[in-house]
Order: sequence, then C-alpha cells, then structure tokens
Amino acid sequence: MPVTARTDREVVPTRLLASSAKASFDPNVALDWQAPLAPDLHGMSPEWSSLYGTPLWDELSPQQQVRLTQHEFASISGVGIWFEMILMQLVLRDVYDDDPSLPHVQFALTEIGDECRHSVMFARMASAYGCPAYGPSKAGRRLGRLFKTIGYGPAAYAAILVAEEVLDILQRDLIRDERVQPLSREVSRIHVLEEARHMRFAREELARRAPHLSPAQRRRHRAVIAIVADVIVSNLVHPGVYAAVDLDPLRAKEAAAGNEHYAEQLRSSASQLTGFLDDLGLMGGPTMRLWRRTRLIA
Repeated sequence: MPVTARTDREVVPTRLLASSAKASFDPNVALDWQAPLAPDLHGMSPEWSSLYGTPLWDELSPQQQVRLTQHEFASISGVGIWFEMILMQLVLRDVYDDDPSLPHVQFALTEIGDECRHSVMFARMASAYGCPAYGPSKAGRRLGRLFKTIGYGPAAYAAILVAEEVLDILQRDLIRDERVQPLSREVSRIHVLEEARHMRFAREELARRAPHLSPAQRRRHRAVIAIVADVIVSNLVHPGVYAAVDLDPLRAKEAAAGNEHYAEQLRSSASQLTGFLDDLGLMGGPTMRLWRRTRLIA
C-alpha cells in the first residue's frame, strides 16, 4: 500500500507513545517532597540569574544570592505553569475533530496528562522554597487568554517550542550543577525527559504544516509567534523576586534589562529554535524588531 501523508504523520507519535510508556513519572511519588533543603544550595545555576554578572549581584550576600535563584526559578516555573495551561487548550482544540484512535491524537492526550503533572510539580516546588505563586503580569494574562482562544496551527506549535526550549536548556544546565538543590535538579530531570517528547511532537507538526502556508498566513503566523515570544520572555522574572531579597525592584529590573550576560544566556538557549523557525520562514520582516527585544536573537 502506498504511504500517504496521513500515515506519515503517525510514525513519530507512535514512537513517542512507546517512549512515554517506558519512561513517565508521577512527581507526587517520584520525588521526596519531605527531604530537607540544603541552606547553601541554589534554586538554579547562578549563571542563569537575571542579575548574575552585574554590580547588584556582587552586592548580595551569598545567602541572598541563593534565595534569589530560588525565587527566580520559582518565577520561571510559575510562567511555565501559566503557559502549560495555555498549551493544553491549544493542543486539545487542535485534535478536537480528529479520530482518537490515531497515534497523533493519543500522544496529544498523553502530552496533556504530562503537562497537568508538570504544573502540579512546579507549584509544589515553589511552595517547598517558600515562594509565592509567581506568574505573568496582568497584561500577559490577558494576552495569554486571547492567544489560547484564537491561536492555532503553526503559531500554536511554535509558541510551545518558544516556551519549552529556553526552559529546557536552563534545566539541562542545572541538572548537572552540584551547587543546585537536589529538588530543583530532580524536578528538572523529569521535566527535561518528558518535554523532549513534547518538543519533538511540536517540531514535527510545525515542519509538516508551515510549508503549506500562503504568504498572508505566513505573515500572520510570524507576527503571532513574535508577540508570544516577547510576552513569554518578558514575564520570566517577576519583579517580586528582587523584593524578596531586599532589592529595589525598579533598580534590579533596570540592571537585568542591561545585563549582557543574561542576554547571551537567552540567545544561546534559543539558537536552535530560532534557526528552525527561520528555516521554515516563520521569522522575518517587521517581526524581527520584537525578536530582538526578546533578546533571543542579537
């Protein structure tokens, strides 16, 4: 029988379903939530702090630096929870009319189950660090509500990649970092393993759909993707994390905005993603101003 495009679509999801069956985790039982925290270990690799490399970072005591990384990781995770709620709705709506016996639908449902567990895991981690429920700004929430309602197709899957790939590189760094709390490292290990499947699925869907966009559709998706990237990155670090270590939030935000080390961390984490999107024609034109503002490109 000749292989059709519909059959081709099911090859990767079939493999991802098999991988999910072999290696998936319930964080409620896979992690030791009662283990005491080490007082001198960071929440994430300090090099990923938005203030690392600035005079403000040097002004902090070692304990303040530890607390800042815990609060910043809780903030990043809080944005992760927010966007996971959005992407679950995007993915579910994308397969709403499809045959649930097909592997791509079954993997989409598997991914939604994973994301529910990840959101609970991130929330419990932030609580363990004594951090509030950080999340995006009010404007970010309004834009997220709009996007989860009208987002579709390539823009939806590209947005998933923007949200997940930056966090993936950060977490891969801290998994290997013995200066970081075991809780952060184990949370990251679970997230990286399961998100690798989600990112592969999103890349496959994006590569399959992007070539069929008309010029007008391509321009629209470019704009939406750039706006989503800007909203995600600008909300990663809540100003409250600075107040939590007795810094002036306005002064700290200004220092973080001009921190070239942090900008390079962001660019490095997104280099494969932006190259992939560019190859598919999903970056370019007027949207490049927004991409530069995100600091995901130079």
